[in-house]
Amino acid sequence: MCAMTTRPCPCGRPESYAACCGRFHAGTAAAPTAEALMRSRYSAFVVGDAGYLLRTWHPGTRPERLDLDPRTRWTGLEILGATDGSAFHSTGTVTFRASYRGGSLHERSRFERVDGAWVYVDGDFPDE
Repeated sequence: MCAMTTRPCPCGRPESYAACCGRFHAGTAAAPTAEALMRSRYSAFVVGDAGYLLRTWHPGTRPERLDLDPRTRWTGLEILGATDGSAFHSTGTVTFRASYRGGSLHERSRFERVDGAWVYVDGDFPDE
């Protein structure tokens, strides 16, 4: 991951990976909003950080393990909308499109705060 630290963050923000999602992955900061958590989870898929994905998954819906396909090449993230999910909320949703070589994933993800930290609960796939 060292080469990633100076590159632009995969989540699409202009900061470097280290200054953006990398600090969440390393555990030196926590995502302050549901959207920031969603972006950091996308970046975790890009860099193959299954541990972060599991740590940021709601304990009630988290799988026991997560096997990422190393052949999947994520190519971009587009945030389509967000509801609530700020420091003033306990829940939020983020609708996004994550592109990968050969297709894309369109999802509306639900997030909740657990012990003060944002976690991914689940998602559905809205009609295009």
